Amino acid sequence: GLSGAGKTTLALELERQLFLKGYQAYVLDGDNIRHGLSADLSFSPDDRAENIRRVSEVAALFADAGFIVITAFISPYRADRDRARAIRPQMFHEVYIKADLEECEKRDPKGLYKLARAGQIPEFTGISAPYEAPERPELVVPTADRTVAECIDDIMGHLQEHGYLRAFRAADRLLRDQAHDR
Repeated sequence: GLSGAGKTTLALELERQLFLKGYQAYVLDGDNIRHGLSADLSFSPDDRAENIRRVSEVAALFADAGFIVITAFISPYRADRDRARAIRPQMFHEVYIKADLEECEKRDPKGLYKLARAGQIPEFTGISAPYEAPERPELVVPTADRTVAECIDDIMGHLQEHGYLRAFRAADRLLRDQAHDR
């Protein structure tokens, strides 16, 4: 979703809810990736693609270690999301955190839209750079006029309905059994 749609807010709450239920979960978002692993990248289309590629590879490593990985990124191009999916197609689940541009500008938690409208941020997604909404995400979570709890209920329901949480429980048991046998 766009900046201000609620991606990080929902990701952090989902991580908390999963942790409380005994799952190992970790959030990768723009702040913890762009200040370290991708600190050398700009917001140009090529650098955005590289950022999403790096995030996808790191997420795959965490998932291989048994974590539920929640990524919260503005990924404006379908091609980049398709490449991310191709890294671990069985583990990739696209959740579109949906809020229209008007709602995101109203929220503007970091004041970025104001700066972009003033021409101070070049290539800002949704203003001076494109955003290609997902065509077939596994789940769409509309956030306008909804509480965080309602949105988390949607996501948790989706995870349970499709058996994703059972799969992680089984993997967790397998890892524990292997560690015990050593």
